[in-house]
Amino acid sequence: MRYIILLRATQQPGTPPPLELMEAIMRLGDEATNAGALLDTAGLYPSAAGAQVALSAGKITVTDGPFAEAKELISYAVYQVRSKEEAVEWASRFLKLHRDLWAGWEGEADVLQVFENQ
Repeated sequence: MRYIILLRATQQPGTPPPLELMEAIMRLGDEATNAGALLDTAGLYPSAAGAQVALSAGKITVTDGPFAEAKELISYAVYQVRSKEEAVEWASRFLKLHRDLWAGWEGEADVLQVFENQ
């Protein structure tokens, strides 16, 4: 099963991410890749660089960012795992690194299964 994990920051400290956090993220990514679980990952530009395309009442509208939502989508990862629980475990480990190594950072991760042809 493939899952996409979308990471949102809900509170950002006034300091850049510490080097030890970035190194720990790289080690976790290497571990997930070597386990055959991590397929793809990347950071995302702020919503100010994006757009929203909406369909409402038969009309398509395009709105340039930034978006009003206070939670900023900052990265994604795609995993190939055996279960939702395994995907949740990888997401939890990623968030634990932030908790332990970057005081004041808060966020959330959406774990969503990707439709696949059977």
